[in-house]
Amino acid sequence: MLDLRRLRCFLVVSEELHFGRAAARLHLSQPPLTRQISALEAELGFRLFDRSSRNVTLTAEGRHFLPYARALLEQVERTAAIGHKLAAGSVGHLALGFASSIALSDLFSQAVRDFCSAHPQVQLTVEEGASTAQWSQIAEGRLDVGLSRLHPPADRSDIEVTCLGQEPLIAAVASDSPLAAQERVTLSELSEHPLIAFPTDYGSGLNDSIETLYRRHGLTPRRAPTGKQITSLIALVAAGRGVAVVPQCVQTLVRHGVTYRPLAEAHATVPLLAMTRRQERSPLVRAFVEILRRSVQSIG
Repeated sequence: MLDLRRLRCFLVVSEELHFGRAAARLHLSQPPLTRQISALEAELGFRLFDRSSRNVTLTAEGRHFLPYARALLEQVERTAAIGHKLAAGSVGHLALGFASSIALSDLFSQAVRDFCSAHPQVQLTVEEGASTAQWSQIAEGRLDVGLSRLHPPADRSDIEVTCLGQEPLIAAVASDSPLAAQERVTLSELSEHPLIAFPTDYGSGLNDSIETLYRRHGLTPRRAPTGKQITSLIALVAAGRGVAVVPQCVQTLVRHGVTYRPLAEAHATVPLLAMTRRQERSPLVRAFVEILRRSVQSIG
């Protein structure tokens, strides 16, 4: 492995063609500089300079070696600069996962916008997926941050959870339904209609919150067609296949034939969670979570 200090000495001497001036640039006295060049020549197996009492010139081998030495030192400097940027969180890659309903929230769009504005050289990739799928993706490093509606189980000690708040749940009903004419609807009224939701094996945090809410009121949801996208649930409501209980942000999804109504139950909410690997040290991950916190405060 070539000594980078010796290469830098060679580069400066090749530019100055004078050991005294080169030593001054390198903040060395001339004898140590001469020893560095001699050591490099011994390591390479050829002379780099022809030296006389009046002149210093590059040998043929030195002239041929010079561009390679310069390119290597430039690459080292670029590598060091990238390392500093990575440590500062100004470059790199961030993989963000999210549950489908979260993409419709102001929080999601504002956090992504603010992060990309603050970190323009960072490549951000986003991937929609169920809450339970995000747990393994985060633990395995395929996702850096997950936005979820469902707390991981207690045995997932490898996942760190930050609760960003609770979002009200609302009802999505067909516009020609009597429920659409009401100012608010109750869960009891909704329970008389088929409940359109994600598949039971999808791993949805929204499903979990809705089922818990129904059970708390002694109600059992009537099963209806299912979908794996929040847009699919709303489309099924428009088709008259039942009702849906969705986060409040979903009402920005305007669909002909669908009316959104608040629930009468004040405590009907669903959590909004940010998940990361436990003891995550990436400055990019910390920066994104901090932006999420600030976005919650500014929107809230």
